[in-house]
Amino acid sequence: MVNYAWVVIFAVFSLSPTSTIAQQAAAAAYAPTSSACSSDAVLVRSAGTTHQSLSAQEAAYIATRKSKVLPGAWASYLSNVKASAKARHITLPNYVSDILAERDHDKLPTLGIATSGGGYRAAIFGAGVMNTFDSRNKTSVLSGTGGLLQTASYLAGLSGGAWLVGSLIQANFPRFFELIFGPETTTPTSLNAFGGWNAQISLLQPSNNASVEDAFLVSLIEEVAGKAEAGFPVTIADVWARALSRHFANGTTATNFFDLNVIHGAGLTLSGIANLPTFVEHQIPFPIILADTISKFEDKSASVDVVGNTVPLTNPIYEFNPFESGSFDPMLSAFTPTKFLGSHNGTCVSGFDQISFIEGISSNLFNSFNVTPDSLALSSVGPIIAALKATFPQSNLELDAGLVPNPFMGMAPKTFIDSNQTLLAMVDGGEDGEVDPLQPLLVKARGVDVILAIDAPADTEENFTNGSSILATAQRVALFPSTYSFPPIPSSPNTFVSHNLVKQPTFFGCNSDTKAPLVIYIANGGAPLGQTPLTNIPTAQDAYNNSQIQGMLNQIFDIATQGIPIHPDVKDPEWPVCLICGVVDRARERAGIKRSGSCESCLQRYCWS
Repeated sequence: MVNYAWVVIFAVFSLSPTSTIAQQAAAAAYAPTSSACSSDAVLVRSAGTTHQSLSAQEAAYIATRKSKVLPGAWASYLSNVKASAKARHITLPNYVSDILAERDHDKLPTLGIATSGGGYRAAIFGAGVMNTFDSRNKTSVLSGTGGLLQTASYLAGLSGGAWLVGSLIQANFPRFFELIFGPETTTPTSLNAFGGWNAQISLLQPSNNASVEDAFLVSLIEEVAGKAEAGFPVTIADVWARALSRHFANGTTATNFFDLNVIHGAGLTLSGIANLPTFVEHQIPFPIILADTISKFEDKSASVDVVGNTVPLTNPIYEFNPFESGSFDPMLSAFTPTKFLGSHNGTCVSGFDQISFIEGISSNLFNSFNVTPDSLALSSVGPIIAALKATFPQSNLELDAGLVPNPFMGMAPKTFIDSNQTLLAMVDGGEDGEVDPLQPLLVKARGVDVILAIDAPADTEENFTNGSSILATAQRVALFPSTYSFPPIPSSPNTFVSHNLVKQPTFFGCNSDTKAPLVIYIANGGAPLGQTPLTNIPTAQDAYNNSQIQGMLNQIFDIATQGIPIHPDVKDPEWPVCLICGVVDRARERAGIKRSGSCESCLQRYCWS
């Protein structure tokens, strides 16, 4: 990932007095600021353990979206499905229309979408699946799947999925083609416009020119200097964040990528999302990004026994949304305002919640290199660690994790493992084995009926998915049965693979406890319809050319629209109908309506449990 030659530069690196004005501006914009808290500032909210509660802001957002936006979104999606069904001479049961025309908005389905980690591959896969369900995509509309995205109440991502969710929401929810490849037209005054993922440029080795690459890395260090000077810990997660900002935050294009006169998204915050037009108008699903934590007090015996899973399932999972950050897990169940993230000792901090930093900690796998006293220093990121030590002397800090001042210090000392820690050490949200961010969608206070689970980690030697992530979720839910519910799923990856559950959409929970959401599972488990595989790219690949991405997106469209093929190369013509039947099934059961017609036959074919 990182060239060992860089250590020579970093070892002698010191902050240059000749830094450009823009670099100084980027350092200032990335640096949090501190001030005295107002008398009415509330820095910690207890969410409760038995009967958990949402923040007032989230509850209001969801309520307004349900009443003002979702009735029209459900009607549009239903119209697309009906048109597809009519063209294929399929009849949709009347109860589907009745449910989606419900005037009591609380009786409409509550849909959550989870898009997994797995680097760029997962970001592209998640984008491709969501594009298949986007009403703005004419091909998706004609296929009968377009419009489902617009009906979602929640959208959760971690790691590569956090890159997707973070870039999507901060760019004001553009079409996915523009999100990935950049807008078709740009104006010279749009300095803060989103320029696409710039995926053709490597995340940490962006140039074949050594001097250009050296200058790039030096600029990353310089850009985090303001944060260090403000008294906050600076680690590899901050350097990673500044690298990610060139791809997943506004302000960078392929043309200005190496321009030191551009601040490259510094200063853009997660809490600032609440001021964007699509959010103000409740036009987008409520976004959530996840991260795991490591702790000196964790129970190692609770780890999933899979290579790379270094975080025990009993460690708290933290979520970050535009309004608050914290954990619903019963050992803590507390939140702090996202706009005040980083606050400590009675001082209110703003600007700590940089969108690139949240994306960075959610995808921070660098602690996985730190398994022996020397392994981190000898790893590919060892030179960056050495540079941080040389540039910003900081004692007794874990430089391989993202460090966040602990807003929950002193809380729940009997159950919260980091109650006495001044800093929380954040790492990749999938390091506990749950690479698909289902956990926030299982919070009972959110009332999610149905989850679209997009799963694209590289579980197999061929870099396909085998169900391990969703299995880890089931294992963790079993540890907290009073807090979360999850439908029955197969007990091993072998069953997922042997029954083709990762190669075709599968519904979990159709005939089980309705306290748990129904899960519609779409995985990157193999090429569709007899095609040559294009979506099984190694997680470590951090650069993609446009033609490779387009080929993947085309194949992902087939994965998400094939259903259970009726022949090896023929899609199921009933899939759009079967999909909407699954989406409304929990609402159907609440209304006391019996399954019938095409929905009954669909769920017999698509349901595992």
